[in-house]
Amino acid sequence: MKYFAALVTVVVSSLIMACGSPSDSAKVVPLAEPAESSFADIGEYIVHYSAQSTDQLTPTVAHDYGIVRSKQRAMLNVSVVRKADDQSVNANVTVATRNLTGQLKQVSMRMIADRDAVYYIGELPVANAETLIFDISVKPEGLEKSSELRFKRQFFSN
Repeated sequence: MKYFAALVTVVVSSLIMACGSPSDSAKVVPLAEPAESSFADIGEYIVHYSAQSTDQLTPTVAHDYGIVRSKQRAMLNVSVVRKADDQSVNANVTVATRNLTGQLKQVSMRMIADRDAVYYIGELPVANAETLIFDISVKPEGLEKSSELRFKRQFFSN
């Protein structure tokens, strides 16, 4: 029995050593967080939203819409679609943004009408690994009440 325990110890030790350690050129990869929803159902309307680094835009798109391409700049994009006919609609869109330390970030939204689509975009500076919380207020044209939604995104600039 004593020899069996010694043999098991040697075998297990050998297997562990054969696997290597994280410093043996293996990188520790963080687990991916589940993707958050990128839309909200607010009754008669669907609000679509996204935030991304502006360097992800093509140079042509950035130029056409007057957006500065940079890893240190984020762009928020919001659109409101009427469910009944799947058409973009005008809306009053305001945004309050802050990071995890509570620092407020100013975002002025502007409307872009492109053929039959209406988008509201805003830009703001971001630091590497900064997580921003977006509080969006949306009031589709013709409605009396605004709908509120919140989402967060982390940005990487390095």
